[in-house]
Amino acid sequence: MKKQITRTFHFTICTLALTLLLFACDTLRKTPERSNSSRYTPSRSSKSRGTVARRPPARTPARKPATASKPTYSRPGDMPASAVPQVVQVARTYAGTPYRSGGNDKNGIDCSGLICSVYSEIGVKVPRISWQQSEFGQEVSSIKDIKPGDWLFFVPEAGKEGYVSHAGIVTDVRNQDEIMFIHASTSRGVREDNLFSNYFKGRFVKAMRPF
Repeated sequence: MKKQITRTFHFTICTLALTLLLFACDTLRKTPERSNSSRYTPSRSSKSRGTVARRPPARTPARKPATASKPTYSRPGDMPASAVPQVVQVARTYAGTPYRSGGNDKNGIDCSGLICSVYSEIGVKVPRISWQQSEFGQEVSSIKDIKPGDWLFFVPEAGKEGYVSHAGIVTDVRNQDEIMFIHASTSRGVREDNLFSNYFKGRFVKAMRPF
């Protein structure tokens, strides 16, 4: 009797174990594969098949700053020597114009503005700033060679080196001691003075022939 009970018990255990094993296998067969798409990194082969990796949105390229164009000035050959009397005539129409720093017309003008405006009226473009004007054209090697139409340049203090601070246009060469030039005086406006006056002679540094 005991042997029969034992056999029955073993048979029952084996049946339950077999049932559980079959159920587990069936469950494993029906379970879907885990997706790895969220971690997918395209390989070279996938790229060759047309798979394109997502790129960040393109940035709008920054605009390049506008490049300031260099001014084009007239060349020495653009104005014949015969035009010098016209330059002097136009310059003298500014006589009495009050001085105004940065000014460019007969309401007020400074020394470099006078030179620029005079030539502009006859259709010739020259630099506006005095130090640029002092490098424009050809330097006159000697005071005795100065002619009407030449530009004269001065420094702030007599007998000392310094930056070019003043300029004028030669209007008349009367003799070796009287070279007249027109300029915009800070205290008296546009007027003509003698290069050999006590004030200007010691401050004179160079003369340029622009054309």
